[in-house]
Amino acid sequence: MSQQPPDRSIAPPPARPDASMSLLTNVMDHSLDDGYAEATARRKADGSAGLPRTLKSKLGLAAGLVVAALVVTLGAAEARVSAPVVAKEREELIDRIDAETTAADTLESDVEQLRADVGERQRKALERHGGDQGQLVALLSGATPVEGPGVKLVVDDAKDTDQGGGGPRESTGFADTGRVRDRDMQRVVNGLWESGAEAIAINGQRLTALSAIRAAGDAILVDNRPLVPPYTVLAVGDGKKLRTAFQDSADGQYLHALQESFDIRTSISDQGKVRLPAAPSLIVRTAEPKSTGTGSGAADTGKGTS
Repeated sequence: MSQQPPDRSIAPPPARPDASMSLLTNVMDHSLDDGYAEATARRKADGSAGLPRTLKSKLGLAAGLVVAALVVTLGAAEARVSAPVVAKEREELIDRIDAETTAADTLESDVEQLRADVGERQRKALERHGGDQGQLVALLSGATPVEGPGVKLVVDDAKDTDQGGGGPRESTGFADTGRVRDRDMQRVVNGLWESGAEAIAINGQRLTALSAIRAAGDAILVDNRPLVPPYTVLAVGDGKKLRTAFQDSADGQYLHALQESFDIRTSISDQGKVRLPAAPSLIVRTAEPKSTGTGSGAADTGKGTS
């Protein structure tokens, strides 16, 4: 007998939408393992589920609870006892810090007073022993305040200066492109001296022939005193002549190049009157002629005293 071909007009039943997620479906349908379910049912049947029923088990549970409560109680009591001690030590430490801070402030005040006294004595000595040129000596040494016509030069970092550096000026020893460095201020000051300035101060810090402009990190130091931008340079002299001479000098052109290439902000203007303070501290050096005798000492070494 011949077999009838299968009837393809009847479509097979549609597959479940979650047929490809059978594992996930199984987990959701059977969230509790069968073994755990059987163990739970067996313990319920034996009566071993729940709290202990025997006296020995109850005593063991009670002992464990007592030990836990004792540990918690001892910890709380120890913390309560040690809290006043810690607070007292903290107060004593704060008192010591306050006392040491007060002592340091007192010493700093004494140092400032002594420094001012020494500076005043040095200025008087220069004026007294300068003879007919006492005022000139005091002026050149920075021992006396100065006022008169001059120029005002302001130098400031570029806007939005990158503190991290990495600019093209780094290859020539600069930390970044837009920050004013100590060597910039050195050239500015030297250019003003060369252009005819009689006295110069930066941010109120009077410069002398022995002043040093150095750097400490990103800060510029003038005689070991840190300055912050903008740097205001006041110079006493013939204002218009001094300004023109500085702008035409090599150092003035250097400052202009910094402004053009690195956006460092600068401005210079004539001033009818500027006032410069005296230098906060002076170093007095004296020289003596070399002895012409044959004795020992400076004559033998060929070195003078200073």
